[in-house]
Amino acid sequence: MRTSRTQRDQLVQAIKALHIRGWCDGTGGNFSVVLQHQPLLLLMAPSGVDKGQVSAEQLIVVDQTRKVLSGEGNASAETALHLRIVDATKAGAVLHTHSVPGTVLSRQYENDGVITLEGWEMLKGLHGINTHATSVNIPVISNSQSMQDLSNAITPSLASAPCGFLVAGHGLYAWGESLEASKRHIEILEFLLNVKLTQMMIRNQS
Repeated sequence: MRTSRTQRDQLVQAIKALHIRGWCDGTGGNFSVVLQHQPLLLLMAPSGVDKGQVSAEQLIVVDQTRKVLSGEGNASAETALHLRIVDATKAGAVLHTHSVPGTVLSRQYENDGVITLEGWEMLKGLHGINTHATSVNIPVISNSQSMQDLSNAITPSLASAPCGFLVAGHGLYAWGESLEASKRHIEILEFLLNVKLTQMMIRNQS
């Protein structure tokens, strides 16, 4: 499967931008761009690659069975979640980060199964929202080493999720119709989660 240099460069640039912000330290996180929907093919970074050092040449092409069609290395086990998200939402890209706010809050709200964010101007950066006077509910699912269990757990919430969900003690998944939209969504959701965590810390100290 041939891919354009532009597609590879854009994905690498996005990964490195998220790494610089401390959202995918070391080999943490995984990221994909849809090359085509029928049959489904993803351009991804291989498992175990330092996200701050990943190069365009290291990217792999993966099919809907997680088979690597092009490039060297293995597909992340979490590719199964990317495939489920794309199948359910018709997303053009999926980004997964391991920020401190996302990791901490996902554990804090694991039993609630949702984190509600409301009243913030930055909500308008999410698809379909044009006013701060609203709220979104980010689904939170319990972590598992079984990607099938994780996929089954989140599937009922994907249609109504605000282009993102959290895995408890793990981090944030976000998506959009394109890589650009997905990057915007992950930045907005990470900002809002940071605001939520900061707000909780202030309340505890007052």
